[in-house]
Amino acid sequence: MQTKTTQQHLGASARITQEVTSWPGVTAGHGSRGEWAFKVGRREIGHLHGDHAAHFGFPKDVFDTYFAQGRITFHPVFPDRRGPGARRIEDDADVADVIAILRDQYERAVSRS
Repeated sequence: MQTKTTQQHLGASARITQEVTSWPGVTAGHGSRGEWAFKVGRREIGHLHGDHAAHFGFPKDVFDTYFAQGRITFHPVFPDRRGPGARRIEDDADVADVIAILRDQYERAVSRS
């Protein structure tokens, strides 16, 4: 287990990847558009663009909940479309919430298996 000091030296993407890939069945790798994608089987649960942005695909009701809570915004490629969501990553709280959102996505994906 890494210490907090060691984790502070890791970028947001590395910290998120370290946690999310520790969950059973999760893989991570580069996608076709340069994103760093997390998958459970063939289902993508979200992806990162460097250390500054996370993107997700949600059912509309889940999107609405996260959006109302201020946890996500519209995806920049799909403005005003419910479902695709985006989250800026600027600090440790954002890293923690991206991990929490990915965990929710993971739970939905494995419950369908």
